[in-house]
Amino acid sequence: MKLKIYTDGACSGNPGKGGWAAIILDSELKQAAISGSENKTTNNRMELTAPIMALRKIKKKSEITIYTDSKYVKDGITEWIKKWKLNNWKNASKKPVKNKDLWIKLDDACLKHKVNWKWIKAHASNKYNNLADELAVSKTK
Repeated sequence: MKLKIYTDGACSGNPGKGGWAAIILDSELKQAAISGSENKTTNNRMELTAPIMALRKIKKKSEITIYTDSKYVKDGITEWIKKWKLNNWKNASKKPVKNKDLWIKLDDACLKHKVNWKWIKAHASNKYNNLADELAVSKTK
């Protein structure tokens, strides 16, 4: 099964009340939206939570393209995480990796599928990214 997932996270204050959302599209463009919130969190934690929750929803091994407007998430999961694991979860400055708990969950969730990551510009003309953004922001109220 081939799927596309658009994810976004938002925070009112940083830290503050956060929201995350994901729009899951199948090959016929049927869509499902999922979202949630946390009271005291950060924008980066919400950006990470969205793809974790979306991937957990997909029970059957699938080929998935995840679209995110967060370079932090895309670069973290496709590049930085390899070195973090080798360096015992320390970053280039030898400090503990922030949000390690969520990076581990995201990495584990990706192992169950064939995942391709794409960065897209925020607040541009992509209707699914904008929908995920609206839904995430609505959870911060």
